[in-house]
Amino acid sequence: MASPDPTGPAGPATICPVTTPPTTPPAAARLTTAELVERAARLAAAGGRTVLGLVGAPGAGKSTLAHALADALGPERAVVVGMDGFHLSNAVLEDLGRRDRKGAIDTFDDAGYATLLERIAAQRPGDAPVYAPVFRREIEEPVAAGVAVAADVPLVVTEGNYLLARTGAWPRARARMREVWYLEPPEELRLDRLVARHAAYGRSPQEARDWALGTDQANAQLIATTRADADLVLEWVDAEA
Repeated sequence: MASPDPTGPAGPATICPVTTPPTTPPAAARLTTAELVERAARLAAAGGRTVLGLVGAPGAGKSTLAHALADALGPERAVVVGMDGFHLSNAVLEDLGRRDRKGAIDTFDDAGYATLLERIAAQRPGDAPVYAPVFRREIEEPVAAGVAVAADVPLVVTEGNYLLARTGAWPRARARMREVWYLEPPEELRLDRLVARHAAYGRSPQEARDWALGTDQANAQLIATTRADADLVLEWVDAEA
């Protein structure tokens, strides 16, 4: 997908159109954290509010990279807003019969996420903060108003699995992102990270592997179909988790 010039003005109402994916998917670039911070800094300096999206399969390193960028740029220039804050609650998933597929595309409030990004994109200096939900893995639930997005912070980094999905309200969210980077680490590394993460939050080693190769893998296959719509596909060589 062609993206606007990141060095040009990025007014709050800027919308990036969703277009037909290219015939040849982009090759993965091997970039360091320093190189990605430099690219993010250019987006932050573009003027106005800019939203950068990070997408990829579970375990790709999206959250790790998002926070690495924000930490490097500092709170005056960047803040992280995760898509995972829009997980449906466990109670709602039970009512819908989807609890055993938590993390699938239909277990998120996509309209709520799109509306949040629209509010964030419309912020201007002097406006009140916008409060975004966060997802707490230790309780496996979203928590409302977990992060404040100040109006004078130029770059919002948002990360999640379905930023490039073409169904539901996901394209509304994508329309507010100046660029979307697709993270594509080696598959064995991604799965190892994912299993370790599930085990760290209470699953047995076998349960962790079963979930990673079951529900998570089905989601990863869907996410892979959106790869060609990314502005940048990268194998982030500095990632640790």
